[in-house]
Amino acid sequence: MSLDLHRRAVVADTHNDLLMAVAARPPERWAPFFAEQWLPQLREGGVGLQVLPVFVDDAFRPEGALRQTLRMIECAHVIAEGNADAVALCLDAAQIDAALAEGKIALVLAMESMPGLDDSVELISTVHRLGVRVASIAHWGRTPLADGSGEDATGSGLTSSGVAALKEMERLGIVFDVSHLGASGVAHVLELATRPLMATHSSARALRDHHRNLTDDQIRAVAATGGVVCVNFFPHFLAADPSGYTLDTLVDHIEHVATVAGIDHVGLGPDFVREVLMDVTPPCCEDAGLDGIDPYATVPGLEGPRGLPLVTEALVRRGVPDKDLLKILGGNVHRFLGEALR
Repeated sequence: MSLDLHRRAVVADTHNDLLMAVAARPPERWAPFFAEQWLPQLREGGVGLQVLPVFVDDAFRPEGALRQTLRMIECAHVIAEGNADAVALCLDAAQIDAALAEGKIALVLAMESMPGLDDSVELISTVHRLGVRVASIAHWGRTPLADGSGEDATGSGLTSSGVAALKEMERLGIVFDVSHLGASGVAHVLELATRPLMATHSSARALRDHHRNLTDDQIRAVAATGGVVCVNFFPHFLAADPSGYTLDTLVDHIEHVATVAGIDHVGLGPDFVREVLMDVTPPCCEDAGLDGIDPYATVPGLEGPRGLPLVTEALVRRGVPDKDLLKILGGNVHRFLGEALR
């Protein structure tokens, strides 16, 4: 029964760094490697809508960051063009709906921390022309636009360039992603934003006190904009101890966000990183840890997209009604992006 429900759902994954793994190959391998390595996983997991973030490793920063950003954006286009029977890179709501209607996976291009753009806010228009429709402005540490959550002690909001970036994103129709943004930065964005916000991969701080997670007040505030909070599956953000790296703990976070935000404002932002890190050649994987975190840790069964039906089964066991489950799995994200990308 749960598998039938999963197949009926528009399953949306709002954060999978697979572009890092694909772009590590020679360009002539991008489309076939995606078809061989990732497409079967996405199909088995039932993914219908996939947000693809562009994230650039420290090894490319600062000199090569913009070049690698453009390379990864090109990679996304090549993946779509080379697998046109299975996926479509979507620029607006109509294209997302068309892809889903044709049985294709709708790909939405995102940027994580605006790598390489620095404070050149005018380049946001450039990446929009290239297909970017979702973006955040910080990662773990400091950028010219804002501080990431790893710098919460600074208490800083957006820089003047960060404020300009938010305004430019709203003008262009790029969804602003608060995941990774420091607490003061989130508060600053909430003061200034005039369009709905999104957290592409953030769990609940009430259940796991980690700076990468959102407090209940932040979750409520994002929902109040009309936005959606998508729960991160990365086990270190779910529990402080490996004994808590379980499917039940993940479902606890999903149910908590649904309770705090409202059932219409929760989604899934898995952040499957183990395979990406194992698959990307050095220097990425030589020193991938942050603050002592094991980047290869996973919730058993959720090492990658093919495990997503397990989440549906767990939610069914919890007694989540079918209509609510369809919203959690991707209905909310589909609706949200449909409204944001008109």
